[in-house]
Amino acid sequence: MLRRCAPGSPGSRPIRALPPYARALRQRLRQCAERIPEAEAVLDLLEKCPEHQKKGGFPVIVFEGLDATGKTTVTQAVKDTLNGVLLRSPPACISHWRTVFDDEPTPIKRAFYAAGNYILASEIAKASTQAPVIIDRYWHSTAAYTIATETSGKVQDLPPAQDEVYQWPEDLLKPDLVLLLTVDPEERVRRLQHRGLEKTKEEAELEANSLFRQRVEESYRRMVNPACQEIDASPSKEEVLKTVLQVIKEHCAF
Repeated sequence: MLRRCAPGSPGSRPIRALPPYARALRQRLRQCAERIPEAEAVLDLLEKCPEHQKKGGFPVIVFEGLDATGKTTVTQAVKDTLNGVLLRSPPACISHWRTVFDDEPTPIKRAFYAAGNYILASEIAKASTQAPVIIDRYWHSTAAYTIATETSGKVQDLPPAQDEVYQWPEDLLKPDLVLLLTVDPEERVRRLQHRGLEKTKEEAELEANSLFRQRVEESYRRMVNPACQEIDASPSKEEVLKTVLQVIKEHCAF
């Protein structure tokens, strides 16, 4: 079973652990800071974040989904429509270090992305006092890819639906709504080819390994507190935006 556990805790198995809570995150980054100078820089930013973030009075809406499901287009359109603020995970202040951490062992890589969520939470807390906040990926992505990577086999081999690995961390600012954009696998691949962009390691794995893709998608669907509201992003941009705005209107007060 996948478990959350701090490095070095009794019975801990780091490569089988979810992205750690903030306290364990700091410990993991300190352990590799001498070897990875960027880890020290991430840790410095993390230390400046208040331990418990509080959301402002405006809605916080997260968009999740695999690459080429339309997140970039939809988040920008929603941001413009709602006169909101658009944020991304990992946040801009550390995103340029992704290539460094993507080449590290899984526990360190996941610590980087999880740290990004906590740093992003500070930005969300501030921005949500002034306008609706639209987020391109947040904790659900970090967790879904971790679970899918550290579980081998088929969807049936994932932790059961009620397992704690699908629970939102108690110490991380929670959004009001999470929308999961999905498209048919063939359509997603067609979009990727049309974009002609260089694939990330995880995107290459999604394309080459259908079981990995299925584990990621199912992990998203099992997330709770908050759960993902699934949106079919296959129709035209206009239709998808209309559907998204309707769901936002039903779930968020303006």
